[in-house]
Amino acid sequence: MSEVEQAPASAPEAAAAVILDALNATDSNGTEALNATAKFVATPEGTALAYGSLVFMALLPIFFGALRSVTCSKSKNSSDMPETITGRDAARFPIIASCTLFGLYLFFKVFSQEYINLLLSVYFFGLGVLALSHTMSPLMSRIFPESFPNKQYQLLFTQGSGESKEEIVNYEFDTKNLVCLVISSVVGVWYLLKKHWIANNLFGLAFALNGVELLHLNNVSTGCILLGGLFVYDVFWVFGTNVMVTVAKSFEAPIKLVFPQDLLEKGLGASNFAMLGLGDIVIPGIFIALLLRFDVSLKKNSRTYFYSSFLAYIFGLGLTIFVMHTFKHAQPALLYLVPACVGFPVIVALIKGELTEMFRYEETPPEDEAAKEESSESEKKDQ
Repeated sequence: MSEVEQAPASAPEAAAAVILDALNATDSNGTEALNATAKFVATPEGTALAYGSLVFMALLPIFFGALRSVTCSKSKNSSDMPETITGRDAARFPIIASCTLFGLYLFFKVFSQEYINLLLSVYFFGLGVLALSHTMSPLMSRIFPESFPNKQYQLLFTQGSGESKEEIVNYEFDTKNLVCLVISSVVGVWYLLKKHWIANNLFGLAFALNGVELLHLNNVSTGCILLGGLFVYDVFWVFGTNVMVTVAKSFEAPIKLVFPQDLLEKGLGASNFAMLGLGDIVIPGIFIALLLRFDVSLKKNSRTYFYSSFLAYIFGLGLTIFVMHTFKHAQPALLYLVPACVGFPVIVALIKGELTEMFRYEETPPEDEAAKEESSESEKKDQ
């Protein structure tokens, strides 16, 4: 998968794309490694609270990101345009993700871990602020009263002049967006200075929600290719080598959700964490979001495929945690999530006789749809 670092307008997409390259380096296998180092034995209550909180946090960006992806797919605003993943992108994704993961592994082996993480912290600070600001924006629009003086702004960068002028950045925002940016910056400074797990989770949730909202699969076949490739990727790098676990322990960036298992004993200062990589949220999440948009396209006022895949995700993640806790060994979460998230909707489609229709469903990128509308309007005028 290629990074989507085009402009501030696409910053949430860039954040999602960057984490997708390295995110599976920190899947839900960090608990064992961390606990082995600290020699900490969690209480049953603390373990249940940590795992339950991770599952709950994982569901939030998938559910709300999927809902927002429906609106995003119809948006004409360039700052909200989704990045469409094609079949070719999906096929290349595991290879590029593997190269990125192994590259990080070599970096941590050759260079000082402290300086690499400092550079990554600054980089993810900027991306996190933009992602969290974008996440908060709809909420702020509801909180602020209508009498609030909300001025509109536009950040426009162009290249060339005359007929050859080309837009590079066209970002529209308002006063409410600026308020979100200030609040997000405060969280960013908190994370940069303290690396507190709550600040980490706020950024992680923002990255995950933006990823589900702004990264769109163009059809179900592409989703199957992507999930199938990453299924093999996850299994190989967890069971076949120590690369993923090594990077997971070394990588200090908000590309994972964490929750302390000693919260009941130490409060907010707890330090023994269970963790779940954002890849185990975003990758199944963009497939679940696609199924929600398919539900909407059927115009039956039903969300059968969305809810079946959402329940499948809960089952797959619960199974991952159960196996990891039982065998005390790192587990590739996609080993359980992929069969569940793909299998459940396929079974539902077979029962309803809509399997062919589901695989024929294909989304048109907003820019292509706009071009078609302009073309049809010009044809009408000519007639």
